[in-house]
Amino acid sequence: MPLWGIGLMFFGAFLLFAFAHYISKSRHPFKRSLLSMAIGILTLIAVNLTGSFTGVYLPVSLVSVCCAAFGGVPGVTLMLGLNLFF
Repeated sequence: MPLWGIGLMFFGAFLLFAFAHYISKSRHPFKRSLLSMAIGILTLIAVNLTGSFTGVYLPVSLVSVCCAAFGGVPGVTLMLGLNLFF
């Protein structure tokens, strides 16, 4: 996938999150949507950094980063659950 397509995907998710926060009457929808995407990616990084202590690793690829950004903390939790069973 070209780099502009990945950027377009992230921008579309950002706008979708911003619209959802706007509908829920959030005070700063763009800030909240950027924060929710960043927290998801930071959660993926935290899982991989603590992997030496816990023994749980998630492979970092385009799919896992997109799932972490679009799903946030529940997306990373879903990936951990799927990693546990498959």
